[in-house]
Amino acid sequence: MSTLVLAITGMHCPSCGMLIDEAVEDLPGVVRSSTDMKTERTTVELDGTGATPATVLAAIEAEGYTARPL
Repeated sequence: MSTLVLAITGMHCPSCGMLIDEAVEDLPGVVRSSTDMKTERTTVELDGTGATPATVLAAIEAEGYTARPL
């Protein structure tokens, strides 16, 4: 199990965080995603069986947001 913490830009409301979490949690190997709009961060728990940091970043960027590892 590993944890990935990302800085997110482009969020405008709490629904943005929900969209990010849904997109990330659809990836295989993601246990949980939690986005906090106030801190502009997303924490992703990976189980090591599928998603990589690169695929998580790509899923967030596909939703129209910018993400970078912290």
